[in-house]
Amino acid sequence: MSATILDHPAAPPSGAIPPVVLEVRDLATHFPVRGGTVKAVDGVSFTLHRGRTLCIVGESGSGKSVTARSILQIVDAPGRIVGGAMVLHRPDGSSTDLAKLNPRSRAIRAVRGREIAMIFQEPMSSLSPIHTVGDQITEVLRLHLGLDKRQARARCIELLRQVEIPNAERAVDRYTFEFSGGMRQRVMIAMSLACNPSLLIADEPTTALDVTTQAEILDLIKRLQAQHGMAVMFITHDMGVVAEIADEVLVMYHGKVVEGGPVDQIFHAPREDYTRMLIGSVLKLERKAELRQNRAPIDPATPPIIRVRDLSMIFGLPKNPVQALDKVSLEVRPGETLGIVGESGSGKTTMGRCLLRMYEPTAGSIEYRRADGSVVDLVGADKPTLAAMRREIRMVFQDPVSSLNPRMTVAQIVGEPLLVNNIAKGRALDDRVAELLKLVGLNPDWRERYPHAFSGGQRQRIGIARAIALDPRVIVADEATSALDVSLRSQMLDLLMGLQDRMGLSFVFISHDIGVIRYMCDRVAVMYRGKVVETGTAEQVCDHPTHAYTQALLSAIPRPDPRDRRMHQRFRYAA
Repeated sequence: MSATILDHPAAPPSGAIPPVVLEVRDLATHFPVRGGTVKAVDGVSFTLHRGRTLCIVGESGSGKSVTARSILQIVDAPGRIVGGAMVLHRPDGSSTDLAKLNPRSRAIRAVRGREIAMIFQEPMSSLSPIHTVGDQITEVLRLHLGLDKRQARARCIELLRQVEIPNAERAVDRYTFEFSGGMRQRVMIAMSLACNPSLLIADEPTTALDVTTQAEILDLIKRLQAQHGMAVMFITHDMGVVAEIADEVLVMYHGKVVEGGPVDQIFHAPREDYTRMLIGSVLKLERKAELRQNRAPIDPATPPIIRVRDLSMIFGLPKNPVQALDKVSLEVRPGETLGIVGESGSGKTTMGRCLLRMYEPTAGSIEYRRADGSVVDLVGADKPTLAAMRREIRMVFQDPVSSLNPRMTVAQIVGEPLLVNNIAKGRALDDRVAELLKLVGLNPDWRERYPHAFSGGQRQRIGIARAIALDPRVIVADEATSALDVSLRSQMLDLLMGLQDRMGLSFVFISHDIGVIRYMCDRVAVMYRGKVVETGTAEQVCDHPTHAYTQALLSAIPRPDPRDRRMHQRFRYAA
């Protein structure tokens, strides 16, 4: 096992201003709705230069993605561009105002992919599952460059090599479901670079990735930008990523530009309160939460509420088994928050689901200590025992959209566990739902609304209200804040810690975000390929890690300070 330092030379200081690639002036994109008009983009202006990166930041609903889609004229109906100019400048001196092109015209189709390419947030939904990777990339090459089949395949393999996909000659004939999330994103990058575009638009391309994969993708985009001289427009809500890669920054809020300028100015001399709030939200997660600092330490001699011993989980057929968990041992004490951290595929989510016996472990034990002191092994428990345990051990899921039934009202969603377990009905149920919504900071008067009427953060609060409805003793939170804006993340963590103090909860908090783990957790277990490689207090693991893998994870975290760019000096762990 080893950790290698990746050390790339710093970019040379910029001299003369590079040529302009795209000039956006007073762009306005509106969505007519029943109650009036939503001004998703309202008078936005910026300039993109060759070889430079502009980061557009803001919370969900700020208009970042609609701005990007407006440039390529792919705004979802009923939205349309109602004003402004988007002038694309070409190397030969010619220019085109993209705002004046018909969204279905041949002229804009010639620009898409050829001169301006886009990487989307979720590669699985933007790549075809029924066509090979090679077919999808060669289609772009044949459409825009007129290559024949043999030339297109050769170029496709070359592109896959450029984005560092192993065994490119074989990978070209594989399907997207055979790739990991990070590798699928590399395929998207290869496709976007197929025609050497002048501008690359990246819309939250690393949001769903763990920190080490994110670092690899950011490094790859930066290197390819230097090779091809592209302008890059990078959309994100992660201020750490902005500090790491941006030359200029544009801050958006409710469709308008709040502030813009060089990255150093935005971070070290922000003019607007909203910008300061975004930066402060990230800096807040660089240290332990105040709520945790004021708590009495948990006595290590206290018997654990959950003790996991040598837990193993194997997926797949006997001929080709996948060891998801390999003799994992953990303990969670009453009132404690245990963080489980690691990359995608490390076994974190499998561990969480085994605790609720959503998966049947292959070997090992999960000892759960009940309130009366009796101990139950959840691995061997029968159905009635499991049903009782699932009232005491509850789960908060990662995606607040897919985990809430869109056909049920909030009252039905939050009240369902109480109804199913015959705890309350009628007026008592309605009163309890109202009380739960107040506990998570939602207006009880909203309980007859449906999930689509709420923001992402509000939907996650609904999920938390459902989880605490039965007064549980343990909550397993599986990436419960990863789908949220950074400004909402600390709010949600503070809410969970407040509920923990009020209800005496224990948490198993699963995350790939070390900042979240440091902020909220008392102890941490670091997982790698199904094994626990390091455990300790949050301070010890986050500030003084002993295992090389933990050191590699920490080194891949972007710091929210453009004067302290470290990602090019990160460790790469090799087992």
